[in-house]
Amino acid sequence: MGTAKFIFAGAAAITMLASSAFADDMTGMVTSINRLNNTISIQQMQKGTVGGSTGGAGALQQYKAKDAVMLDAVHAGDRVTYTATDADGTGTLTKLQKQ
Repeated sequence: MGTAKFIFAGAAAITMLASSAFADDMTGMVTSINRLNNTISIQQMQKGTVGGSTGGAGALQQYKAKDAVMLDAVHAGDRVTYTATDADGTGTLTKLQKQ
């Protein structure tokens, strides 16, 4: 019984950490925008110098914009700061600002 509680607590902690990663402001570069579907693809930029000195690109993520107006201010190739939430396995942008 103690092992099951430990495993459940660990899984809950990992879930909370994964969802909180979407809560922080992130930086990235817009790779594509689909205004018909209200979606945007952003190549996340890694912060700091963890593992190297180049500060290379991270994962490519596709998000649904909370409001279609958010997408009007940006174009492919723009560097942006953004905040996203994860609802039902779908990333949703809550804030998008061109740098």
